[in-house]
Amino acid sequence: MLERIRLFLAKLDAQPQQETQVDFATALGALMVEVMRADNDIAPDELKMITQLLQQHCQLSAHSSDLICNQAQQLVDEAIDLHRFVKVVNDHTSEEARIEVIELLWMVAFADGKLDPQEDYTVRKLAGLMYVSHGDFIAAKLNVKGILGLPD
Repeated sequence: MLERIRLFLAKLDAQPQQETQVDFATALGALMVEVMRADNDIAPDELKMITQLLQQHCQLSAHSSDLICNQAQQLVDEAIDLHRFVKVVNDHTSEEARIEVIELLWMVAFADGKLDPQEDYTVRKLAGLMYVSHGDFIAAKLNVKGILGLPD
């Protein structure tokens, strides 16, 4: 019995771990998808916001941003955690650019006209993983509320 367990574990160790590399746009899309899904409600306005933001900030066509959004949703479904997506974003951005990413996440959170506590928590958690200070996190939130014309 122990020999069979050892053989099984040896096979697992011998199998290469295949985790596909994701590019910046897909990683960003995955983080936005996670914010969208935080409240267990996928609003059409939030999906539309994600594709628009990918189009604008990653210089993509409408078709490409739709494809990346769909791929990001699939990757988030399969992911155990968000660290691989956060790592790609952190590796490809400066401190200022990470604050802009947090603003994009706020844009998704506010896209349906309301902020769910789970969306707020998810953006807060991602800001921490991206080493964005609490002050910058709050400033990004207020900036997006101003852009969208939402009350404080």
